Amino acid sequence: MITFIVSLVCLVLGYVIYGGVVERVMRPDGRETPAVRLADGVDYVALPTWKVFMIQFLNIAGTGPIFGAIMGMWFGPAAYLWIVLGCIFAGAVHDFMSGMLSMRLDGASLPTMIGQYLGKGTRNVMLVFTVVLLMMVGAVFVYSPALILYSLWGKWVGLLAWIVIIFLYYVLATMMPIDKIIGRIYPLFAIALIVMAVGLLVGLLVKMPALPELWDMGKMEPWLTAQTTESGKDLLGVTAYLQKNPLFPCLFITIACGAISGFHATQSPLMARCLKSERLARPVFYGAMITEGLVALIWATVSSYFFYYGGWQEVVPAERVAEFMAQVELADGKTLIQYFSAPDVVKLVCSGWLGVAGGTLAILGVVAAPITSGDTAFRSARLIIAEWLHLDQQKIRSRLVVAVPLFVCSLVLLVWQINNPDGFNVLWQYFGWSNQALSVFTLWMLTVCLAENHKAYVITLVPAVLMTVVAVTFLVVSPQALGLKGVTGVTAAIVVVVSLVWFALWYRNHVSNDPKGKLTK
Repeated sequence: MITFIVSLVCLVLGYVIYGGVVERVMRPDGRETPAVRLADGVDYVALPTWKVFMIQFLNIAGTGPIFGAIMGMWFGPAAYLWIVLGCIFAGAVHDFMSGMLSMRLDGASLPTMIGQYLGKGTRNVMLVFTVVLLMMVGAVFVYSPALILYSLWGKWVGLLAWIVIIFLYYVLATMMPIDKIIGRIYPLFAIALIVMAVGLLVGLLVKMPALPELWDMGKMEPWLTAQTTESGKDLLGVTAYLQKNPLFPCLFITIACGAISGFHATQSPLMARCLKSERLARPVFYGAMITEGLVALIWATVSSYFFYYGGWQEVVPAERVAEFMAQVELADGKTLIQYFSAPDVVKLVCSGWLGVAGGTLAILGVVAAPITSGDTAFRSARLIIAEWLHLDQQKIRSRLVVAVPLFVCSLVLLVWQINNPDGFNVLWQYFGWSNQALSVFTLWMLTVCLAENHKAYVITLVPAVLMTVVAVTFLVVSPQALGLKGVTGVTAAIVVVVSLVWFALWYRNHVSNDPKGKLTK
């Protein structure tokens, strides 16, 4: 596990070294923050720093660094490289810069910030885009945890009842002051998620399985051959999966929250309204993203152990092993990556390694994490719409004016998802791409902001170009979109050239002759 251990060290060093570089670009100072200056007891509430960190971590984490990392490891050890480099140089920068900028703009939401730097037209498009994305997050994260809860306690509580319970919780969490529900229960769930990750880390270090390393990319035959049946059938299923889903750009879409995720920029303003000092922005925003990267690394390694090392046979009950082996030889038999879903891996490994406590933590991981992402998604949507309509949210009546239509639209989306046999998968695919497309707009907004203020815009320009390439190339080559083959390199090259030429022309016309900056005012 050399790649894994080195990756862990690199993430920590990334926070210390590159996090310091990025912080110096924004120069946090002692000015009064929105949490203090605009305190309203509802959304602008100064909270203890440790609580803000835990809430931010859980807001951005959800099941992303767990499920995404498990599925991302199907692409092989390249997942390590993307998690480490993406987290340090793209995701953490994206989260920190959007959080800091929001603090400088009185806790402004993402569409408002985009409007200030990319224009009103872009703001209006992103307003609709962001609200729809947040409603998709809410709908997805009602149904998926309800299904899990029903599978556990379906004898006592039906599926519809679980959906109603979760949705009612969303209503309460969206409407109540942030310190009443979110501020009290989120830190507990975040601690549980971190304890689960630490327990798995210890398990990995004790077992020390021989896993594929980064330098094994391109010569994975020993691990693929080990997962082949006597009849020569591919037991693992990774080869067929990669034929349909090329490593670039699909890996960059599959692992989002563990590397970079546009959804995070909708969450950072929530905590920008709760920080007592700008100097706390680096540990809260950059630090939370690095912590999420550490969690993603652990789960990616657990996935490698489960699928490549054959660890599934150690944690799966004997009868289920026999059941899987019996069906794999059938014409329509499922491979390992088809038979064991990401939630299966979570429950089986946690229960097998951590016992009863692990099973409990697994439930928190696959149930509480998506629920806590869903409620803050709705809260973000409420605040974005209220900001656009200039509606003060201190009074409950004003919150209802925004929230009721929002929840009605979400219910319609939820009903469609339930009644459509493939509704969840369709919604998740759109969410995955939309998530990364949102990061593109956020990074370009931050680049324009830094350039206008004559600061080191290269720190956001490089990831902005990269994520633009990822988003556009995915639309061109993915079988879920246009599905064109053999054009990945050409598409990427065209996007890079167009992006850099556009930025150079804009910079020459709008920045090069303007010696003044506005960011620190």
